Amino acid sequence: MLSYAQGIMLFVVAASHGLVYLLAPRMQLALNTQDDIVVSINQARFVTRAVENALPVSLACSLLISVACSLLFSKAITGPIQEISASTQQMMRLGRVVRCPAHMEDEIGLLAQNINNLYTDLLSAIEHLEREKDTVRKMERDKADFLRAASHELKTPVTALNATLENMILGVEGYQDCAARLPACKEMVEQLSGMIHDILETSKLNLTAEQPAAVDISSLLMELCEPYQIIAAAHQITFSLDLPETFPATLPAGRFSKAISNILANAVAYTEAGNAVSVYMAENRLIIENACEPIPADELCRLFEPFYRPDFSRSRESGGNGLGLYIVDTILSSIHLPYSFAPMESPPGMRFLIQL
Repeated sequence: MLSYAQGIMLFVVAASHGLVYLLAPRMQLALNTQDDIVVSINQARFVTRAVENALPVSLACSLLISVACSLLFSKAITGPIQEISASTQQMMRLGRVVRCPAHMEDEIGLLAQNINNLYTDLLSAIEHLEREKDTVRKMERDKADFLRAASHELKTPVTALNATLENMILGVEGYQDCAARLPACKEMVEQLSGMIHDILETSKLNLTAEQPAAVDISSLLMELCEPYQIIAAAHQITFSLDLPETFPATLPAGRFSKAISNILANAVAYTEAGNAVSVYMAENRLIIENACEPIPADELCRLFEPFYRPDFSRSRESGGNGLGLYIVDTILSSIHLPYSFAPMESPPGMRFLIQL
């Protein structure tokens, strides 16, 4: 803006002085002399009177030039401002591709660029809030689904325990011997206690925020695999472990250990005697394999739902409570570790792969 004003002022001054310079020598002065008489005059007074005679013409020309320049100046200023105003009106409607034109590098151009930057930041903030809103909405929906599934799962053993106790109290045939029925009641109570514990632990997964820390994955995996190696040996299952000497990573060790423990528990539980479980690393991928009958594709897509047990392991005695892989999915998603769970062809089995 300042450059425009300075340019106009300099132009007007230069034009005024130029007009005076051009017009002053051509002004005729009225002298009372004869044509053939040479008159000596005062040079300063002569120039002064010449300038005074030229001043009205110079002033008129300067005014005309000033008016023309002011019109051009106002057009140069109001044009970009009108464009910025039209763009900001579209920005009020949150148009995604709206931008203020910034053709010049003066103050107006800088203003347009600042508005564009501010609008870009605003759109980014809105998109971030929309993603956060979708995440919160999904979490609330998942929480409601989890509570419905948990209540359904708890209802079955509670109903069975209540019916058994009522039959014992009423002395229904076959339930008179309370001592014989108490072990079954105790087993139901232990089952309920285990389910409630798992449900509470699962509900805490999204509430606890463990900070990532430097961890040696190789040492951590050796420690986690040790109890499952003992269980596998007791069930005549071969458990092989092939890890590098060290593999540093930065992640929440507690949550990661919980997920790996669930994967290992499933691998050992669903491997029959004489088959093998393998844990190894390939580059930056952790792979856990177990030889078993591959899970059908229509079952794979639901394995990570809470309390879901495949048809071949629907019973709670053999199929667990259906929370293991749900917990794995929740943890690995929260710490942003991509994973896959897919069948193997040779040997037939299942492979769990985690990208570290």
